[in-house]
Amino acid sequence: MSPTTSRPPHERSGLQWSWWNLLLLVPFLMLVTPWFNSIEPQLFGMPFFYWSQFAWVPVGVICVAIVHLKTRDEATTPAGPGRPDVDDPAERTAR
Repeated sequence: MSPTTSRPPHERSGLQWSWWNLLLLVPFLMLVTPWFNSIEPQLFGMPFFYWSQFAWVPVGVICVAIVHLKTRDEATTPAGPGRPDVDDPAERTAR
């Protein structure tokens, strides 16, 4: 029997928007294969398509790392009255 409470309209939960999140779209550029669908230039005998796909791996890692570092300290919506914290159900059963 929990009381039904509504959240104020200005309060957000879930995913938080940040301009840094747009950087997460950069690794998806590797999925546009017509841009990379060629043999030349070759690198150590490997066609361009393959080595360019390998080159996108560190680019993706760097983009995700930058977004993580820039957004990790942003405030999140705390659990308020009527909104149980993540650990509340587990603590009730342990008692």
